[in-house]
Amino acid sequence: MASAIDAKKKIVTEITDKFQRSVATVVVDYRGLKVGEVTEFRRQCREQNLEYKVYKNTLTKMAAKNAGMDELVDELVGPNAILFSYEDPVAAAKVANDFAKTHKNLELKVGFVEGVFYDEGRLKEFALIPSREELIAKLLGSLKAPMSNFVYLLKAMIDKNEVGNEA
Repeated sequence: MASAIDAKKKIVTEITDKFQRSVATVVVDYRGLKVGEVTEFRRQCREQNLEYKVYKNTLTKMAAKNAGMDELVDELVGPNAILFSYEDPVAAAKVANDFAKTHKNLELKVGFVEGVFYDEGRLKEFALIPSREELIAKLLGSLKAPMSNFVYLLKAMIDKNEVGNEA
């Protein structure tokens, strides 16, 4: 009996640690997904460096309380999978939201992003934010365009002067 309790305490400690280390945590309801669809979703999560876990709700509720995520407690009803992101705060919401667009049985429930609670609606809005890499690429493109235009202008002026000097 004591070993079962110790095992559960260990799992609660593990979940609490994951909640505290992650920059984003998203809870999804996967009820109705076929095994192949769950496998595909897990693959997409791995590609984005997300950890996909399924735990008993009672243990997850204890861990949520330990981690100061009390808002999750009432939302942990039915079959839930939890996505943990340790790097990109947008990745978990984005992967879940994109997958849910083509697989109606996957539902975003709630999440925590950098310590802020998000309900389903706000989580979907958050998922539309471009990833860090996309934002950096857009910034670099914005910075590059004026410089490129300036170089083309200088080249045109040099070419014009060379043509004028030949005549």
